[in-house]
Amino acid sequence: MRKRWWILAIAIVFLAVIAYNIEFEYAYIPDEDDLLNDTRAYFNGYDVWGEMVPINNNNPSGQMIHSNIDSHQLSPESGAVRVDEDFIQFGREQFYTETFNNEEYMTEILGVLDGGITLWSMSKAIIKQKLSGEPTNNLQVALAKDITIGDRTYKKGELIDTGLDLPKGALSPMGVPISYSRGKVQVGASCASCHATVDESSGKIVEGAPNANFNAGMVLALAPNSAAYFTNTEVEAVEKYVEDVTREVETSDGGKEPLPDAEKFEAAVDEYLASWPKGNFDSTMDLTNNPTQIPDSFTFEDHPYGWNGFASVGPFRGLSSLNNNVHAQNSDLLAQFEQSNELFDIDKEVYIGTILQNSASPDYRYDPESDMKPSDFFAKLDDSPEVPGVNEMIRPPHFPKLSLFSPNGTIVSSPGFNVAEQINAMSAFQNMLRPPSPEEVATESIHKGREVFETAGCTSCHAGRGYTNHQVIPQEKVKTEPSRAKAFRDTVKLLDKSLIYSPDTPVPIPDDAKILEVPTDHLDEETLELVLAQGNDGGYKVKGLIGLAWSAPYLHDGGVAVGPDMEKDIGIPGTLDKAVLPDPRNSLQALLDRKLREKVVAANKGNANLQKAHVTGEGHEHWIDEEAGFTEEEREAVIDFLISLTKIEGN
Repeated sequence: MRKRWWILAIAIVFLAVIAYNIEFEYAYIPDEDDLLNDTRAYFNGYDVWGEMVPINNNNPSGQMIHSNIDSHQLSPESGAVRVDEDFIQFGREQFYTETFNNEEYMTEILGVLDGGITLWSMSKAIIKQKLSGEPTNNLQVALAKDITIGDRTYKKGELIDTGLDLPKGALSPMGVPISYSRGKVQVGASCASCHATVDESSGKIVEGAPNANFNAGMVLALAPNSAAYFTNTEVEAVEKYVEDVTREVETSDGGKEPLPDAEKFEAAVDEYLASWPKGNFDSTMDLTNNPTQIPDSFTFEDHPYGWNGFASVGPFRGLSSLNNNVHAQNSDLLAQFEQSNELFDIDKEVYIGTILQNSASPDYRYDPESDMKPSDFFAKLDDSPEVPGVNEMIRPPHFPKLSLFSPNGTIVSSPGFNVAEQINAMSAFQNMLRPPSPEEVATESIHKGREVFETAGCTSCHAGRGYTNHQVIPQEKVKTEPSRAKAFRDTVKLLDKSLIYSPDTPVPIPDDAKILEVPTDHLDEETLELVLAQGNDGGYKVKGLIGLAWSAPYLHDGGVAVGPDMEKDIGIPGTLDKAVLPDPRNSLQALLDRKLREKVVAANKGNANLQKAHVTGEGHEHWIDEEAGFTEEEREAVIDFLISLTKIEGN
C-alpha cells in the first residue's frame, strides 16, 4: 500500500513538472466565412508618410491616388512601408492576436483574474455560453465574491455584463488572447476586444465595428489593483489619500514622500472606473475621468485620428500613431514613469510605488518597508530594462521626450520584428475594412437624403470621400462636453521632434540604426494649437461617416443613444445601462432632432455616474428637424442616406 502511495506521489510530481514546463498561447481568429463584412478592399504599393503610392495603374480595386513621389523615394530610408496582400493579412492576424505583452500588466499587476472575476468564474461563463450553442456579444460572468464599489455592493454570484464577445467557434472571448507559461495563466487584450463585435441578428462577426457594450470600466474596477489605472481617472491629488506617513519612499531627488493608502486609493479609483459607460474607454493619462466612445476601425479617409485629431503624423496618415498610443500607453501605465513628474507632478518613485504597492501577484507587489526604491524593485522584475514598463516597446531617439507621433514617448514593437512593423500592418488592414451593407433602403430615399444633407449645410464639414474635411473644430463651436478636448495640454512640456527609426530597422535596435524625422509640415499652426489645447480649450475632429450603421451611439462621448423603443430607451441610462444596444436609426434621429436630443441629454445628466464620467451627449447642434424648416420625411431620408454609407468610392 505504501509503495502505491509513493508511486502516486512521484506521478503527481512528474505531471506537475510537465505542466510547469508546458507553454501555450491561444487567440481566436475568425474564418472569412464567419464575417458579415463586405469584401475587403485591396491595395498593392507603398505608404510614404500617409501617401498611398500604387505600384501600377492596373490595380483592380480602382483605388488610385495620384502621387508626386519619385520611385527612388520608395525605400525604407525614405519612410516607405510596403503594402501588399500578405502585409494586410499579417495586420489582420496582429489585430486579433497581438498584445505586446500587456497580459503581464493586466494579469500580474492589475489582477484582472484575481478580483470579482476569476479564471474559474470566466471559464464557467464560457462553458455555459458554449453549451447554449449560441454566440454572444455580452458574456455574462458570475462574480466570484462580494465586491463593494462606492455605495453599492455586488454580491457573489451576481451576473456582470462584460460586453466581451464570444463567437460560436471561440474558446476565449474575441480579442482576449490567453497564454500559459510556468504554471501561470495570463490574459491580455488585442485590438479585436474593442474594434470587432458579434452581430446580434446573424451571429457573424463585424470586423472594425466598435464593441458598443464592452464594459471595460467595470472589468477594471473589479480587479484588486485597479489603482494601476489611476491616471485615467480623477484622483490627481495622490497625497490626499495618505494615511500613514511612515509608508514612504525615497524620491528621485533623495527626499522622502509617503505613498497613498492602498485600500482608500483603490476604492476611489474603482468608483471612477465603474462610472465609465459601456462602450467607452479613457485613453488619456490626464488625471481627468473623461472616457470617450470606442471608435470604429473603418479608418480609410478618416484622418486625422483620435477624438481630437492628435494622431495626425507618420505612416498611414497618423493611423499607426493611434495604434501605437493604444498599445504603448493604455495597457501599461508604467511606460510613462520617466515623464510622471512633468506630466502629473508626481515623482517617479511615488508613481511606480503607487501602481505596484497593491499588485495582484506577490512577485510584483512593492513593499515600502523594504528600504528599496520602487524603481530598483521594478528593475529586478523587468525583462527589458532598456524600456520603461512591461510591454514590448522601444525607445525612439527622442526618449524620454514626447513627440507628435508618439505622445506617450515609446513605440510598441516586438523583438524579432522591424520597428513599428506590427502597428503599420494593423493600419494597412484597418484601411482595407469595409462595413457590412445595412438594411435595404429605397434608392430614391437615399438620393433624396443626400440632397437634404447638402441643403442643410452638412457638407461644410462632412465632405469628401470619407465625409469629413479632416479638420479639427474648436470645442466652443462644437459645444460638446469640454474636458477631454484639453487632454493633451500638458504634453507640450515634453514635446520634441518626431523621430523614428527607418521601418526596416530590426528590434532590438542596432547601434547603427538609421533615424528618420517624421514629416509634420502638413500641420497648420492653428490646428496644432487646437490639438494641444494651447491658448484655447482644444477641439474635436470632424468624424467621417462611413459605417454609421455599425457605430451607434454617437458623438465623441457616445452620449447620443436611443434604443428600439423611442419612448423609454432614452440616453445611456435607457440603453446600455439596461443592456439594450442603441438603435442606429433612432440614435441618428436624436442627433438631428433637437427635441429628442433634449430628452437624451436630460436622461444622461440625471445619472450620477455619467456626470462623474463627463458624458452628456451634448453638442453638434446642427439640426434637421421641423424647427430648422425640414419635414419628418426629409429627416428620415437623411437617416436613410447616412445608414447607407458603407463604401468609399474606389475603395
